[in-house]
This record gives sequence, structure tokens and C-alpha cells, in this order.
Amino acid sequence: MKFDMGATTLSDLGKSTTGSVDDLGTLIKWLIRAAEPLEGKFNGEGKAAFDAFKAHADQITSDLNGSLGAILGGQSGMDTAFSSGDQEQSENAHRTMSAANFEAARFRG
Repeated sequence: MKFDMGATTLSDLGKSTTGSVDDLGTLIKWLIRAAEPLEGKFNGEGKAAFDAFKAHADQITSDLNGSLGAILGGQSGMDTAFSSGDQEQSENAHRTMSAANFEAARFRG
């Protein structure tokens, strides 16, 4: 199995996730507004479920945004780790190459 990822993959993903957080909050607000004409149209269990949804809509929005925020934080941490690992690998390779004796590897006849 080969794992190959571009240098900007995680930062691009983070930017996309940030936009998704904003979009999700907007979509939930639109859903609540779209459901307003249904208020008072339900009885019994349907009314109870609708009222519970409406009462908890802000909490649902907050929880979902919090979860996406945590995902964004994880993506940012992975981006930092991959970037610093890439830089460290490059520095180690240069340090090792500068210490190598390439002259000794030449074959002379």
C-alpha cells in the first residue's frame, strides 16, 4: 500500500471544512425557518416531536458546529505534524549527506 499526499492537501481540506461549518449553521437555520409554517399543525406525538426539535434546534446547531470545529482542529494538527515531519526529514537528509564521504565511494583504477 502506498500513501501519497500533496503538501497542501490538509490545509486545503481545512479551508473546505471551515466553509462547511458556516454552511451547516446556515442550513439548520433555514430548516427551522422552513418548518415554521408547520407549527400548530400537529397533535399528539407529532406535536411533541416537532416542539422538541424546535426547542433543541439551537443546541443541535451548537453541537454539530462544535463537532466540526473539533474535526477542523484535528486537521490543523495533522497539517502541522506532516509539515514539520517533512521539514525534519529534509533537514536530516541534508545533514547525513553533508557528513558522507562521497570521495571514498569513487572507484579509481
